[in-house]
Amino acid sequence: MLQTKILAAALGLIPAAVLGQTAPPRTPWGAPDLRGVWSHGTATPLERPERYGERDRLTEEEVAEVDAAQRSAEGVGARRVVWWERSLSDGRTSMIVDPPDGRIPYSAAGRARREARPGQTTAGPEGRSPQERCISYGIPRLGGPYSQNVHIAQTPDHVLLLHEMVHEFRVIPLDGRPHVPGHVRQWLGDSRGRWEGDTLVVETIHFRDAQWFQGLSQGGMRLVERFTRLDADTVRYAVTFEDPDLWTQPWTAEILMPPTEGAMFEFACHEGNTGMTATLEIARGEEAAASGSR
Repeated sequence: MLQTKILAAALGLIPAAVLGQTAPPRTPWGAPDLRGVWSHGTATPLERPERYGERDRLTEEEVAEVDAAQRSAEGVGARRVVWWERSLSDGRTSMIVDPPDGRIPYSAAGRARREARPGQTTAGPEGRSPQERCISYGIPRLGGPYSQNVHIAQTPDHVLLLHEMVHEFRVIPLDGRPHVPGHVRQWLGDSRGRWEGDTLVVETIHFRDAQWFQGLSQGGMRLVERFTRLDADTVRYAVTFEDPDLWTQPWTAEILMPPTEGAMFEFACHEGNTGMTATLEIARGEEAAASGSR
């Protein structure tokens, strides 16, 4: 009996990795350790394309085709440049895991609003999107062509997320404080976090009406994000969308985020936003040509 107790005590001192387990790391204060730079890039689409029917997985041949297309620099514009991040398929047909059909469950009103969304104008910067104006890229971050990284930092009572795209950051309290009043609207909403076991759960509400996701205003949306450190090389990220005016039920998308090698680059959006200038200059030129003044 004594030998058994000594053996059990000794095993308790051996790191889990030595015993063949993959227990996720923890912070010095005992919380699951989410710290690091992680990539949310993926070649998996948000919604399941209709051609896949009810299949939630790609064949090996289909994965190879998707990855070959991602690696290709053929085409026009940014696809040809070296900074286009070429994330690969994870083998799934959609990021959406609920509902099972992998599709956004639009309500009739939600679909009508999406189809009626006014297009962008070229009268001035105000007619362009928040992304193009370098104001906000919004949340959640699911895939993307480049700047797909998020730097997560932690303290015992806060989690901080620095998104590479448009250099946006979020400071999320974990101390149980209430949300700000409803009349206080922010581009990235108002977030509050809590731990549920080893999963960080972040609830975000109070988005600005001018913030958009998938062609719909986020003004009435509630997002519930879940961050889970699965092992040394993986954070599982899941986000549930709620808005009964837009969708017939809440729906959830999920990705696995690997670590990013090296530090993030500065995203100097305003400092180098020549695209906005070019768009408006071209519009003025087209107007002048149409009026015969040039």
